[in-house]
Amino acid sequence: MGHADTLERNETGIATVIASLTQRFGDRLQTGRAIRDQHGHTTTWLETQAPDAVVFPETTEEVAEIVRTCAAHKVPVIAFGVGSSLEGHVNAPAGGICVDFNRMNRILAVHPEDLDVVVQPGVTREDLNVALRDKGLFFPIDPGANASLGGMAATRASGTNAVRYGTMKDNIIALEAVMPDGTIIRTAQRAKKTSAGYDLTRLLVGSEGTLGLITAITLRLQGIPEAISAARCSFPTLDAACQAAMMAIQYGIPVARMELMDAMAVKAVNLYSKLGLPEEPLLLLEFHGSTAGVAEQAESFGMISEEVGGTGFEWTTSTEERNRLWKARHDFYWASLQLRPGASAVATDACVPISRLAECVALAVAKADELGILCPVVGHVGDGNFHMSPLIDKSDPAELEKAEGYVAWLAKLAISMDGTCTGEHGIGQGKRKYMEQELGPAIRYMQAIKAAIDPDNIMNPGKILPPA
Repeated sequence: MGHADTLERNETGIATVIASLTQRFGDRLQTGRAIRDQHGHTTTWLETQAPDAVVFPETTEEVAEIVRTCAAHKVPVIAFGVGSSLEGHVNAPAGGICVDFNRMNRILAVHPEDLDVVVQPGVTREDLNVALRDKGLFFPIDPGANASLGGMAATRASGTNAVRYGTMKDNIIALEAVMPDGTIIRTAQRAKKTSAGYDLTRLLVGSEGTLGLITAITLRLQGIPEAISAARCSFPTLDAACQAAMMAIQYGIPVARMELMDAMAVKAVNLYSKLGLPEEPLLLLEFHGSTAGVAEQAESFGMISEEVGGTGFEWTTSTEERNRLWKARHDFYWASLQLRPGASAVATDACVPISRLAECVALAVAKADELGILCPVVGHVGDGNFHMSPLIDKSDPAELEKAEGYVAWLAKLAISMDGTCTGEHGIGQGKRKYMEQELGPAIRYMQAIKAAIDPDNIMNPGKILPPA
């Protein structure tokens, strides 16, 4: 699959910047082919476009120095966390300098009494939660991959807990960022709310590195629940599973997680994680609260599931059993590859109002069947977000074209249902072509913001916005 447009390389500027940064950073700047390819890789089908160099800063001031040097010579700057993004976010279509935040991985301050923490962007969500555990606190956003928190902020990530705790935009209080001219800004203080001016925090969250580089994040925390219960239930059809999910939300059951897997996805996790789940559409759920509360919530869902033909409903508070089920769900990407050995998974997502979820999933499955595409389904169905994963031979142009057509069809279907072409993966390069259909004239104002903040288009160029 190609890219939407070709950006011109600034060969002279790139050479000058690499020479300058090499003198300043020494072996913390790398130009070897393997490391450059690693930092331009993509976990989907988009072609890798490597940067010209990778630099590893350790402080905000060093990031600002890198950006100022690049700005002086109009050279692209691309941020890199752990490389788990899915839509070509870290590709370098015009070359340039990749800023790898791996060494900026310190927890700067924990404020237990205020339920917040300040972290550098290279801290991963799992490392943060390990550090918080002895304080009785946790950070709830869980996209599955052990992503960096800077990357999660930049892509407005969400995941399995979003139905209860929201997405990254709901859990970020303030950001520190280096803007395209090298200026260091702070978007807000630590107060839990503010009416002071434009909301620059939300502007940078989800901007995918196109407006600035995030160098510190102030995050909301939650108390670790007194009790957690997990439940699972099988259903005769995908429609029945979606109906149960919709009813649980409409009845106000405070579900913390609610994940859908179709029969094909269940088969995959059974093979990969050695589970013995019935190979039928399945909902996995989790409830947080008091001991009595989580029991009541689980039992209430059990009654709902019975109404739509659910079977085999079980719930447990066993930590070992909960972890086993959720690890299997998080390993789904790798598990799906067992269904067609040698194939690659093209992960795509869509999100619709929950009242349209059952219809949208049914149409998506029927279209995959019509095209002859092996395509398991998983989803964070509590908020209407689901993932289709076509399994294809990437070396076969016909299969690539068919899968690309399917992804385009699904994006347009979701938009036609008042939904979005991406609930959580982001736009990057892969979904730029759907932005105008989804947002219409609003795109012009996004382009105006980009042009005002980054007039030389050095910050992660070729991402999110269609060419102006």
